[in-house]
Amino acid sequence: MGGAAGAAQPVPLAQVGAQIDAGHFREAEVDITAALAAPGLDADARSAYAFERERMRRMRLDFSLDAEAAKEKLRRTIPNLRDDEFAAWDKAGLLEHLDIDGTRYYFNRAPSNLFRLSAEAAARQRAGTPPPKDGPYENLGPHHRAVIAAAQASPGQTSLLPHRVRITQSLTVNADAVPAGEVVQAWIPYPSAIPGQQEDIRYLGSVPSGAQVAPPATWQRTAHLQRKAVAGKPTEFSVSYEVTIYARHFDIDPARVQATPKDPALAPYLAERPPHIVFTPAMREFSRQVVGDETNPYRIARKLFAAVDRIPWGGAREYSTIPNISDYALHAGHADCGQQTLLLMTLLRMNGIPARWQSGWTFSDNDVGYANLHDWGWLYLAPYGWVPMDVTTGALDSDEPALRDFYFGGLDSYRIVFNDDYAQPLVPAKQHFRSETVDSQRGEAEWRGGNLYFDQWDYHFDWQILPAAGRREGASNAAR
Repeated sequence: MGGAAGAAQPVPLAQVGAQIDAGHFREAEVDITAALAAPGLDADARSAYAFERERMRRMRLDFSLDAEAAKEKLRRTIPNLRDDEFAAWDKAGLLEHLDIDGTRYYFNRAPSNLFRLSAEAAARQRAGTPPPKDGPYENLGPHHRAVIAAAQASPGQTSLLPHRVRITQSLTVNADAVPAGEVVQAWIPYPSAIPGQQEDIRYLGSVPSGAQVAPPATWQRTAHLQRKAVAGKPTEFSVSYEVTIYARHFDIDPARVQATPKDPALAPYLAERPPHIVFTPAMREFSRQVVGDETNPYRIARKLFAAVDRIPWGGAREYSTIPNISDYALHAGHADCGQQTLLLMTLLRMNGIPARWQSGWTFSDNDVGYANLHDWGWLYLAPYGWVPMDVTTGALDSDEPALRDFYFGGLDSYRIVFNDDYAQPLVPAKQHFRSETVDSQRGEAEWRGGNLYFDQWDYHFDWQILPAAGRREGASNAAR
């Protein structure tokens, strides 16, 4: 439909995006080719059409399983899987898929997500199959109790139980992903000092040496490195530092919470921010159903937090492939941490409550050895100011309100912040597409020939909690 007309007048970019989201890849490719061949197309438009082509490529990587491959994955723990039950789970929307040019493809993580979304499917697994692994602070434990006890012992203190952490984060480009002799550039996430949350950052070194650390005020801070590729060898980068991290706890009295003040500094955190924070009709209707006639900002926020917390966690497709993440989280039937956070931010802003993003890594003590990417946020409640929220960890299993609501106004001390906003430019700027257009936790890499996507490199997060009194020995942990 669009190809012939597109030679004279490119098909609008929004229409091309809608074709891709509907799985009409061949049609979209015709229109993208025509648009890129059109005379007078400016550089920004050219880049936008080219990214839609790249988005299709990334979606094919995420949705690589046909029905038989998806069933084969499920049979690893359900050996006697029946076709009819697979079809029933698929019809119920429990197996995320995309119909690309008439052929159904399943998301790579749809089989593992199924066991989080369906108790029936989980019950069908072979006896002895381990349950999905949660992080050590996703369930109530001694650390949560220790934070609350410290807060009660020091009324008004919101930064608690600091510990010193040594971190090395690395990025390794696959051997021969780049021609020998070409310069590879890498951006590795790096923390900024945040008073009361993470302080006293001490840079230790990098491989290769000479990392260019972005200015402290950079919203998505990184250490930039470059070196030449060598034939047959991976190209390795890393950066090391120490930082002191605090738990946070704010004792909020709902009766004291006031309406959001008319402060220009808060205005950006109340506004829509397309494409991922948009007050759609569906979003407004969901908000109306959840909030009802409540007017207290604290209680509105608690209702919205609980509603988003009820969305089951599921492994996520790459954010760069999703046109509107908060809308996706509202409708997909599952969401990961960043998707839940953007959904809650959208709902809070819609209700006049400022909300902002934060993300990085969450990890464990040395004995447990767990680490993972993680996203959460902050909301503004007058007169308390900005207070943290982690809707993905959500309500803890306790009858004590302070413990149950630990992550509504509090954070554990086992997380590092790399990003104080989402979808912000890197310093120095990338010349090619980013692999992750929203977050910055794994890193980025490119060479003069283009971006290096996630299938062309690996990443590692190595950490150790340092003993008190400045001693430097301790167990080491690694995650990827």
